[in-house]
Amino acid sequence: MVRSAENYEKIYNHVEKYIGPIAGVFREIISDSTAIDIIVAGPTPKRNYYTLVTYGMSELPMTVPEGAEEYRYSELMICLPPTWKISNEDFEDERYYWPVRALKTLARFPHEFQTWLYMGHTLANGNPAKPYHADVKFTGMLLALPEVEDKPAFFNLSLSRDKVVHFFTLIPIYQEEIDYNLKHGMEALFAKLNKIGTDDVVNLRRKNSCKKVFGLFLT
Repeated sequence: MVRSAENYEKIYNHVEKYIGPIAGVFREIISDSTAIDIIVAGPTPKRNYYTLVTYGMSELPMTVPEGAEEYRYSELMICLPPTWKISNEDFEDERYYWPVRALKTLARFPHEFQTWLYMGHTLANGNPAKPYHADVKFTGMLLALPEVEDKPAFFNLSLSRDKVVHFFTLIPIYQEEIDYNLKHGMEALFAKLNKIGTDDVVNLRRKNSCKKVFGLFLT
């Protein structure tokens, strides 16, 4: 698949405008499937963390249900603490690379399985689900709306009259949170995450919002 240089430039400029200066781009030159680049916006005084945004997912339309045609094109992002190690050498260590691997895996997922991704969807890391790394207890991702200063303008990027790209952020979640979402729905899960103050930035030590103790959910 030949990717559009014009679309790449528009997405690159869009990220720079609404998130911050671009610190670098990890280009995927060779891929067996959809090639996914990672655009990295560096920490700023307003957003003191790295923001990693995919490019390549929106080159193909997703297979959306009837009535959701306007959401056929998307890109994903994840936010990492300013202390996260980000370089080609660092990414040889899975402790630092797993968020990038998750971005790439999920960006390809709808095209490989003829489905779609949207806000509130959860995806487990494998079947059966397993932690992303030995030092990480998260076993899946939740898609959410990004926290940016001008959320509507950032969320909707019009590339042409017939193509609007939407941006979703990935929130790492625990197995209990995946199970809770399946049973009670995304609104209930978002309420629990909001209650404990979960934000866009990956926090390896954040509280499990659906942890059970002696059969009862913590509140």
